[in-house]
This record gives sequence, structure tokens and C-alpha cells, in this order.
Amino acid sequence: MAKVVKKAGRKGQEPVTRDYTIHLHKLLQKIQFKKRAGRAIREIRKFAARAMTTKDIRIDTKLNKFVWSNGIRNVPTRVRVRLSRKRNEDEEAKEKMFTLVQHVPVESFKKLQTETVKDE
Repeated sequence: MAKVVKKAGRKGQEPVTRDYTIHLHKLLQKIQFKKRAGRAIREIRKFAARAMTTKDIRIDTKLNKFVWSNGIRNVPTRVRVRLSRKRNEDEEAKEKMFTLVQHVPVESFKKLQTETVKDE
């Protein structure tokens, strides 16, 4: 008789922090000028939801200021972000985890890869 191995399904989400580079230029092609910065924020939100598999995405004000720094039309080509999946402290929250998206200032984007950041 064959052994029955029960799969646990999807593994429970753990708190984790990673640094990513998002290439905004390719995500904003064919977007009219007056909608570019707003669309860039939505694309960052979409990227974070896909990377961290959470629905609750919170964007830091410094990242928002960086995206809007050159105005609504001239969004920065790339942005380095730190995605932190954290436990929701609120007891009544629908989602157990949320993602905090923060800006990581860098001199150059050359040779940067996705890195897992050790939490202190």
C-alpha cells in the first residue's frame, strides 16, 4: 500500500526584507505625461504586491517624494527600493502581513542585484 504524504499547501509567510531595483522607464512607456508619476507609484505598488505576495502595501513618504522630485512628467528611470514584509499589529486587520516600501539612495545602479537584508 502506498504511503499518503500530505502537503501543507503554501508555506506561511515570514517577515523578510529585500532590496530591489525597479526599472520605471520600461513600465511608463506610452503613458501620457500628466499621468506618469501617479502611474509610477501604482507600478511600484503592483511590483511590491507581486514580490511579497501581500495585498496591503504601504509606500514611505521619502519614496513618494523621490518619484515626484522631477515633477509629474520626468519620473526617475530607475529606483532602488527596500521591501519589508512585516506582521500586522492591528488585531482587526484583514491581512496578517503588510509590505512597507522604502527608498534606498544609491550612487549607481550598475551591478546591483536583489539582496536579502538582515534584520537587526
